[in-house]
Amino acid sequence: MRSDAAVWPGIAPAVSVCLAAPAFFVLETPWLGWVLLALGILSAWLVERSRLRVPDRVVSVGSRRESARVIGVRREPSLTRDLSLIALGMLIVSVIPLAAELDNLAMLRFTLALGGAVAVPYLVSRFVFRDRAISFPWRSSRRWGRLQWGWLVAVLVLGWLILPFYFITSGVYQNWPVVDTPDLIARLFVGVGAVGIWDELFFICTVFALLRRHFPDALANVLQAIVFVSFLWELGYRAWGPVLTIPFALLQGFIFLRTHSLAYVVTVHLLFDAVVFGVLVHAHNPGLLPIFLV
Repeated sequence: MRSDAAVWPGIAPAVSVCLAAPAFFVLETPWLGWVLLALGILSAWLVERSRLRVPDRVVSVGSRRESARVIGVRREPSLTRDLSLIALGMLIVSVIPLAAELDNLAMLRFTLALGGAVAVPYLVSRFVFRDRAISFPWRSSRRWGRLQWGWLVAVLVLGWLILPFYFITSGVYQNWPVVDTPDLIARLFVGVGAVGIWDELFFICTVFALLRRHFPDALANVLQAIVFVSFLWELGYRAWGPVLTIPFALLQGFIFLRTHSLAYVVTVHLLFDAVVFGVLVHAHNPGLLPIFLV
C-alpha cells in the first residue's frame, strides 16, 4: 500500500498534467496545455529527486546465486516517466481538431492521431523505459455474472431514455455532421464505435492504469475522468453534457477495477455508443428511426 508520504507530494504534478486536458480540449488554448504539462513533469522530477531512491532489483532464476540467470530488472514506478507517457498521448491527440467529420481525410487524421496516442506511449513504456506499465487485459478469468449482464441491459435502457433528450433538446447533435445517405450513416457508425473503443484503450488502460501506480484508485479515477470528459467535450458532448459524461467516465474506471476486463468496459461503451449513433441518425433524419420518445 502506498504511504501518504509517497502519495501527497505527487498529487500536484499529476493534477497539473491532467488539467492540461481541459486546456487543450475545452479552452482550446494549446500554450496553456504545454505549460501545465511541463510544470507537471518538472515538478514530478523534483519530487522524485528529493526522495531517497530505492535501488532497482535484479530478478534472477536459478538454484544458486552465482549461476542464476538474470531475467529482468524490477524498477520502482517512476511518477516522472508515467506522467510523461500521459502527456505524450495528450500531445498527440491535441495536434488535430476533434470536431466530428466523416470525409476520408478526417477519418485518416483521427486514425493516425488517436492510434498514435495509444501506440506511442505503449511502445515508449515497453521498449524505452523497459517496464510494463501499460497493458490491455482483454478478458479476466471470471465469467460475467448477473450484475454485469444486468448493467449491460441498464446501459441500453438508460441511454434510450436520456440520450435523445440530451442531444435533441440541447441541440448538441448539430456538433456532428448531417448523415442523410447510407454512406454517411455507415461512416458515422464506424467512427462512433472506433472512438468508443479508443476511449477505453487510452483513458482506462493508459491514463488510469499509469495513475494507479502512484495514487489510490479513487483519486486516480477522478484524475482520469478529468482527461476523459475534456476529450468528450471537444468531440461534441457540450452544453450540459458533463452531467452525463462525468458519471460515465467514473463508472468506467470503477467497472474496470471490479472486472479487470477490457472486453467488458468496451462492451459497455459500445452499447452506449450504439444508442448515441441511433440518436444522431434520428435527430438528423426525423422519422427514420422512430424508436425514441423525443
